[in-house]
Amino acid sequence: MKIIINLAACIGAIFLMSYVMADYIQFDTPMTAVITGTVLWLINSLVRPIIKLITLPLTILTLGLFSLVVNTLMVMLADALVSGISLGGFWPSLALALVVSLLQVILSRLFKER
Repeated sequence: MKIIINLAACIGAIFLMSYVMADYIQFDTPMTAVITGTVLWLINSLVRPIIKLITLPLTILTLGLFSLVVNTLMVMLADALVSGISLGGFWPSLALALVVSLLQVILSRLFKER
């Protein structure tokens, strides 16, 4: 269930932020957004844990704030890997990373396994 929630959060955040920040986050077709969300989910599942482990001393030094930068870089990596989408640089990618995290929390609370 957690896999589906995280995947839905990644895809949903891209659609949501493409309407909220239409000047910055743009995609050619809705399928491009779904593919980007899937790539972002794969990156968050496979690459981000390794990067977080490598950057753990810096994250501790900044009291956890560097994890926002790591999440933003993962969003920018997904942007670089998928053609047909533009996430608009660092600040829109930071906003998208925050929305992905927020949606993951909301969806996991809504669909909590008991």
